[in-house]
Amino acid sequence: MIPVAFDYLRPTSVDEAVAALAEGGEDAKILAGGQSLIPVLRLRLAAPSVLVDLGGVAQLRGVREEGDSLVIGAMTTHDEVAASPLVRRFAPLLSRMAATIGDRQVRHRGTLGGSLSHADPAADMPAAAAALEARYVLAGPNGRRVVSAADFAVDLFTTALTDDEVLVEIQVPKVEGWGSHYEKFHRVVQAWAIVGVAAMVRRDDGAIESARVTLTNMGPTALRATALERALAGCAADRAAIEEACSVAAEGTSPRDDLTASAEYRRHLVRVLAGRAVAAAAGV
Repeated sequence: MIPVAFDYLRPTSVDEAVAALAEGGEDAKILAGGQSLIPVLRLRLAAPSVLVDLGGVAQLRGVREEGDSLVIGAMTTHDEVAASPLVRRFAPLLSRMAATIGDRQVRHRGTLGGSLSHADPAADMPAAAAALEARYVLAGPNGRRVVSAADFAVDLFTTALTDDEVLVEIQVPKVEGWGSHYEKFHRVVQAWAIVGVAAMVRRDDGAIESARVTLTNMGPTALRATALERALAGCAADRAAIEEACSVAAEGTSPRDDLTASAEYRRHLVRVLAGRAVAAAAGV
């Protein structure tokens, strides 16, 4: 199909982008890397009257340190996130997960902010941000505000962003002394995850002191596996104990039935993948 006609704007600053969105109203749409939006436009599942391309806003790209956090521009590509020495050092889970997205073409065009704003529950980046307890900086007509990863994704393809706001950057607290790993199951490399599990583990004296575990495609948003995190606290850092703890990995989830898998299969799969991810993050 051919998309419906729309006006195209390419601002060069965040303020210009916010002004364009405010003028366009609810019929305006942001274009980041386009890996999700362009297919939707071609299928006419979206028909914006104005497309605001953020590709010309240079200040939205790059990774830098600010105190105890990394600050990643929303237009930073997945490939740039995966290759960043700062991300590899202080947020290795994010680097590892970015490197698993789609194929090379997608990673070179798709952006961190675009993926987070699209809020697809099958996407990898929302789960990474949730595990890292990231914060989102949003710019609008009334200035900037900060939203936690836990509060950003509201529902399926729905976020805390209003029609006249732009996701500017992602603040990721530095993590050191934690092991991390991501396991996902998909039919082919380029496909969305049927289920994914991101795990971060901090060990102390042969046991798991604390853990953060987030789930991909087990509900309308990326989910924090709180029941599993509680079960892992104080758990012996060995495979048998970890696998037993991971029996609760599906608690609090609401997976769906679709053409790729049933909800029952997803509940089974998340327990298996959680055991693998946590064991790898714990180094056992």
